[in-house]
Amino acid sequence: MTVLWAHQALTTKGWEKNVRVEIDETGRISRVQADSPANGTQIGTLLPAIANLHSHAFQRSMAGLTEKRGPDPRDTFWTWRQLMFRFLDQLTPDHVQAIASFVQMEMLEAGYANNTEFHYLHHQPGGAPYDNIAEMAERIAAAAEITGIGLSLLPVHYQFGGCDKRPLGPGQIRFGNDPERFAILYEESKKALKSLPSDTQMGVAPHSLRAVGREDLIATTRLSKDGPIHMHLAEQVAEVEEVSASWGKRPVEWLLENADIDENWCLIHCTQMDEHETVNLAKTGAVAGLCPITESSLGDGIFDGVRYLGAGGTIGIGSDSNIRISLSEELRTLDYSQRLRDKSRAALATPEQSTGRRLFEAAAKGGAQAAGRNSGRIEVGALADLMALDGTAVDLIGRTGDTILDTYIFAGDDRMVRDVWSAGRHVVTEGRHIAHDAIAGRYRKVMEQLKASA
Repeated sequence: MTVLWAHQALTTKGWEKNVRVEIDETGRISRVQADSPANGTQIGTLLPAIANLHSHAFQRSMAGLTEKRGPDPRDTFWTWRQLMFRFLDQLTPDHVQAIASFVQMEMLEAGYANNTEFHYLHHQPGGAPYDNIAEMAERIAAAAEITGIGLSLLPVHYQFGGCDKRPLGPGQIRFGNDPERFAILYEESKKALKSLPSDTQMGVAPHSLRAVGREDLIATTRLSKDGPIHMHLAEQVAEVEEVSASWGKRPVEWLLENADIDENWCLIHCTQMDEHETVNLAKTGAVAGLCPITESSLGDGIFDGVRYLGAGGTIGIGSDSNIRISLSEELRTLDYSQRLRDKSRAALATPEQSTGRRLFEAAAKGGAQAAGRNSGRIEVGALADLMALDGTAVDLIGRTGDTILDTYIFAGDDRMVRDVWSAGRHVVTEGRHIAHDAIAGRYRKVMEQLKASA
C-alpha cells in the first residue's frame, strides 16, 4: 500500500485539508480521509490527474518546422497538412517508438496521467503493411511500457482522401485501410496491448466523415463494442463545406441524425458548429475533445465553450499535434479564446466555481470519460491518477481552494507539477520523469537522424 498525505486536496467532496490517500496494489484509491495526521509521502496540493484525450505522437518531431509561409498567398491547415504528409515518410518504427516515449514523458511531466493515442500511422512508406500489420501499434504500446503512462489506444480507420472517395496521396497512404483490412489491424492491435497493465484501454477511431465512407462508418464504430469511439468533426470551414455538399448535411447535423451518439463518443475539435449544433451535441453526453494549442496553431477556430458547458456538455483536453505539451497552457488558451471572442473576463466561471476550478474539473471528468478510464477524481475505487503541485512554488504561497487552480492555470505553468502517479505508478518525482535522461537521449538520436535525412 502507498500512503500520500496532502495539506490540501481536491476530492469529490470539494477542497479538504490534511488528506490521507491510500493506494492499493491494483493502482486504485482505497481510502480518502480528511483531517488526518501527517503520514507517508507529504504533498502540498493533491489533484486528480487529467487524461490527455487526443494525441498524434509522431507529430511531436516536426514541432517548429511549419511556421514559414509557402508560395500560397494564405497559409492554412491544408498547407500544413501537406507538409505533415511529406515529413512522415521518413519515420521508421524505431523512430516512432522513441518519439512516442518522449511525448508520453512530456505528458506525464505536464500533469497528464493517460495518453489517448489517435493512432493512424499504420504502414510503411508507399502504403504496404509491415509483416506484422500492428507493428506501429506495438511501438506505441512499447513506449507506454517504458514511460508508465496509462494508454488508451485508438486505431484509426482512414480509407479515402475526401468525400468523393479519392485515393489517398503520398504520405497519407501510410494511414489507409479498407474495412476488411482495418478489422484485422484492430484485432492485432489488441494483442499489442497484452503486456501492459490492466488499466490499459482499447477503442476505435473512424478518422472523419471525409476519410470513411458513410456505409462503413457505423460498422467501424461497432468494433469497439463498449469502448471509446473518437472522430475528428467540424474542425475547418472547408471540411464543413465539403461534407455539406457531398452528404447533404453539415457534419454535426449528419452525425446526430445517423449515429447513436452517447457517452462513449468523443468528437474532436468541433470548432465549426452553429448554435443549435452546439446545444444538441451537448445533450448527447458525448465529450467534445478540445486541443486549444493545436487549434490555435492551425487556425481552426474557437470552440463555443460557454454555450456548450451552459447546455450541460462535457469537455476534455488533448495535445493533438504535440507542438507544445502543456496542460496548464491548454486550459488557459481555451479560456482566453472565450474571453477574446466575447470581450469578457472569467468567461467560464460560475457563481459557485472559479474559472480554474470549472476548467480543471471539467477536463478531468471529460478526459477520463473519453479515455474509457475510471479516473479523473480522488475517490475510493477510482484509479490513482494523481498530480501534486509544488507547495513551495512562489506563486502558490498563501493560496487555498479554487485560487490554487486559478494561479496554476493563469499565473503559473507546468513547472508547478511536482509529482504524478498513473494508476498508482509514481512516474514523476520532483517535476522529472524517473527515466527522463534515457528517454530524452533516445529522442535526441532520432532527431539527429531525421535532420540528416531531411
